[in-house]
Amino acid sequence: MGSVAALDEPLKKTLGGTTAKVLADHLGLHTVGDLLHHYPRRYAERGELTRLADLPLDEHVTVVAQVSDARVLRFNGGRGQRLEVTLTDGSGRLQLVFFGKGIHKPHKDLVPGRRAMFAGKVSVFNRKLQLTHPEYALLDQESGSEAVDAFAGALMPIYPACQQMASWKLAKAVDAVLPRAHEAVDPLPEALRAGRALVELPEALEKIHRPHTKADIADARARLKWDEAFVLQVALARRRFAETQLPAVPRPLTEGGILDAFDAALPFTLTEGQRKVSDEIFADLATDHPMHRLLQGEVGSGKTMVALRAMLTVVDGGGQAAMLAPTEVLAQQHHRSLREMMGELAEGGMLGGAEHGTKVVLLTGSMGVAARRQALLDLVTGEAGIVIGTHALIEDKVQFHDLGLVVVDEQHRFGVEQRDALRGKGHSQGEKRTPHLLVMTATPIPRTVAMTVFGDLETSVLDQLPAGRSPIATHVVPAKDKPHFLARAWERVREEVAAGHQGYVVCPRIGDEEDAPGTAKGGKGGAEAEPSPEDTEEKRPPLAVLDVVRQLTAGPLAGLRVAALHGRMAPEDKDAVMRRFAAGELDVLVATTVIEVGVNVPNATAMVIMDADRFGVSQLHQLRGRVGRGAAPGLCLLVSEMPEASPARARLAAVAATLDGFELSRIDLEQRREGDVLGRAQSGVRSSLRMLAVIEDEEVIAAAREEATAVVAADPSLDTYPELRTALAALLDDEREEYLDKG
Repeated sequence: MGSVAALDEPLKKTLGGTTAKVLADHLGLHTVGDLLHHYPRRYAERGELTRLADLPLDEHVTVVAQVSDARVLRFNGGRGQRLEVTLTDGSGRLQLVFFGKGIHKPHKDLVPGRRAMFAGKVSVFNRKLQLTHPEYALLDQESGSEAVDAFAGALMPIYPACQQMASWKLAKAVDAVLPRAHEAVDPLPEALRAGRALVELPEALEKIHRPHTKADIADARARLKWDEAFVLQVALARRRFAETQLPAVPRPLTEGGILDAFDAALPFTLTEGQRKVSDEIFADLATDHPMHRLLQGEVGSGKTMVALRAMLTVVDGGGQAAMLAPTEVLAQQHHRSLREMMGELAEGGMLGGAEHGTKVVLLTGSMGVAARRQALLDLVTGEAGIVIGTHALIEDKVQFHDLGLVVVDEQHRFGVEQRDALRGKGHSQGEKRTPHLLVMTATPIPRTVAMTVFGDLETSVLDQLPAGRSPIATHVVPAKDKPHFLARAWERVREEVAAGHQGYVVCPRIGDEEDAPGTAKGGKGGAEAEPSPEDTEEKRPPLAVLDVVRQLTAGPLAGLRVAALHGRMAPEDKDAVMRRFAAGELDVLVATTVIEVGVNVPNATAMVIMDADRFGVSQLHQLRGRVGRGAAPGLCLLVSEMPEASPARARLAAVAATLDGFELSRIDLEQRREGDVLGRAQSGVRSSLRMLAVIEDEEVIAAAREEATAVVAADPSLDTYPELRTALAALLDDEREEYLDKG
């Protein structure tokens, strides 16, 4: 949780400059508080005492025995030396071996007749059982059974360490600062701590670093998880509370307006989920403080329809709605699909337009000057009720007549600053008014992550697919183990095209060597002692769009109409390719993940993802959602050269096994390091989650959110909780505070 008041003292005062520098440079630990919150990763147990006669091979044991013999042997022509010590406990004999410089201390300590405790892993050499470099503690004549039990039962903390600072050195550093733990300021309100039977903070710190029993560890963990969850949830609860204090223009449902005309013209009925989520949004829009809602929906669950109905409600109420899309391709596509959905209602003020209609305009960075000038004019006069655009919408010269709603598509693609800048454009009758905000994401987020990362947003979930969506079959294609499977994959693409359908081929890279080899998305982080097959595999550059297009047109897909699409093409070229594909003038599109969000071609039924192991689980799920959007079933083939036993193949098998995005997002988070959960933008908060596991600790997070909401409702400025304010200040330095403020 970061350092708090009394623990702000720099480590060099206690530990000396050299140690403090290593801790700061390699582990990011600067203060006493930082080190106290650097928790052990796990605990090694020396275990129960074992009789020498009963030693199990390959297991860690602790024995009490007497030294019967010790001798130094030389080998390697006298250059190497080893110490061999023979033990006996009356039931059997055991040999200890020490090598190199490690022999000096044991040679002095372990003289014949000495009794000691030894802990290590049993191995066999020359058909004799032995322990190599065991830990030991000497026992004097008075040492009774208590000393033996204490040694055998000790839980040894293993710390996240680095090459320059081993775990046992870290343990010594912690010993030096542990007495300061009693000065830790306790952020939990006393009533909450007592009500949940949590130990006090100094006791928790003592127990996490120097536990006597496993129960100590459990007590400490339970308490420290609560600290992290509660302080973070208080920060988010204060954000939510502050939102309710801002003024917004209510946009209640209007009878007989554009929304009613739109609903009446729909050729299908909305799903129950779409109706329920729309009602939640309409209720928010009718209040005089800004809506702040996250709309999660599986790929193809009809989020755009829900967002459009919200926008039409605002237009009915005299306001304007802006939809912010992450790419030009997506903005153009949204513009096309919204106009198609609205029909004549999107031609307000034009000849043949509907009486209730409004103008739906597009604003992107690459538009021509005349079109751009007209769009800006339509916005400032209020002629355009709906605008779809990229970050070009945020520029200073873009002015709205009365911006009432901001819809952000694919939240994770936008910086908070961009969202904030667009929301800053809201005003009504000359007064500053915060527009309502609807954030949409097709990346399913487990409930706990939504509560942690998007904790300042209310959440709505669309989990039903509209009628008419087809199932998608997913298979892993092991290209290296079974090359004929890959040949069959291309045959399947040809069969789909022959049946009148289209296909996608997705590659991790564009191909004019813009990436160094092995820097594909999904590359593994962290140093491994020994390269895994995956790391070795990653030395081959990821497959690239431009190369794959050449290979396919000259080989397995020769004769088909194949084109490339990637992010470095000029916007008009990208749009032209997408239009041709949507019109059925192309059979196969070879693309990067530029097609990941929002591309909607119902006739596309097949997708082949090359080097699928280079993509994350959620990303594969997003990509797969581009097929099976029409009446014909979809097919997704995940091509990988990874060996069958690798973790990468396990990830692909998980994607092939289920179409449930929420289930996959759980798998994704369990397989990634916890730190990635909050993403780079949330890095300030990320560094504070040391004990809390977002997936496992669902109950703690949910309970902490409830408690935090109650505390903030009763005392928004936390005047009665000075310790909590101190902890919040440590969690939220200026930069993080600003990040949450702009959320």
